Amino acid sequence: MARFLTLPLAFVLCGVAEPTKAQNQPDTAPKVFRIGMIGLDTSHCGAFAKALNDPEAKPELAGCRVTCAYPFGSRDIESSASRIPKYTADMRAMGVEITGSIADLLQQVDGVLLETNDGRLHLEQFVECAKAGKPVFIDKPLAANLTDVITIFRVAEHYKIPVFSASSLRWATGVQEAVDGRLGEITGCDAFSPCSLEETHSDLYWYGIHGVEILYTVMGTGCESVQCTSTDNFELAVGRWAGGRIGSFRGLRSGKLSYGGTAFGTRGIHNLGGYSGYRPLVVEIVRFFKTDKPPVQSQDTIELYAFMSAAADSKRLGGKAVRIADVMAKAKKASDEKLRELGIQ
Repeated sequence: MARFLTLPLAFVLCGVAEPTKAQNQPDTAPKVFRIGMIGLDTSHCGAFAKALNDPEAKPELAGCRVTCAYPFGSRDIESSASRIPKYTADMRAMGVEITGSIADLLQQVDGVLLETNDGRLHLEQFVECAKAGKPVFIDKPLAANLTDVITIFRVAEHYKIPVFSASSLRWATGVQEAVDGRLGEITGCDAFSPCSLEETHSDLYWYGIHGVEILYTVMGTGCESVQCTSTDNFELAVGRWAGGRIGSFRGLRSGKLSYGGTAFGTRGIHNLGGYSGYRPLVVEIVRFFKTDKPPVQSQDTIELYAFMSAAADSKRLGGKAVRIADVMAKAKKASDEKLRELGIQ
């Protein structure tokens, strides 16, 4: 009878368990990149989490999942702080664990979406992430002032942490069409977006950032000076780029509010269209987490924020032209002091 026993049964009868499939084969299931979300006071939180945690996500969004969140962002900006309870409940409903501290969150994740709507908190929150060695996407506004913007990137360099910040408008369809070569050399751009103000942040940082991001995506770096005219309902910041190119941002607080602009090139003039949703930005975030390569370089983002700071200075000076180099030098000096306070030389 023994000769009719199959090998697995013989193993069992002899007291030796048959090797399981798991023992014979390595686990081939793809590793999920665990994302922690800091701050639940912006509508971006739910939109990003739904896209990333969708079980039917397309390949460009697959492999990353929001697994936990620390809810507290702004404590004193009412439009942000009042959202925290609802957005926290929404996250729990999606199966996202709510942690009691950033430190607890950092122990459980591979990367961070810093979503706190209050840019004043970003430097402190980012330093904690950088010390833990986590790559970070920082949602707009990157910070409340140019000194903190520069300091964040210098902290990232010190700890060798990949980081980037951008508005979703950078990847709007019409904007990307303007920079795909069809217009030839870009000679100018007029961009616009809603531009509500928040007294705790430099004027355009709070919401004008969207339109300024459109402007800089098209124009690139190299702005030399900015002049700003402002009324209760509008902002108009005009920049002079190297080589005599001119780019402008119109901030809207009255009338029809939308996003867009016009790009001018040697081979054509192009309507920049409107808003294309969050998805293109989330795709870039996933690619960033998978590669550690930021889609927007730090020097581009720093100059973009310097443009907005120069516009605010020009506004205070009654529309006088303000040089980007002067704004940068002042903020760099203040950043040196911040780094000393952080123990970074």
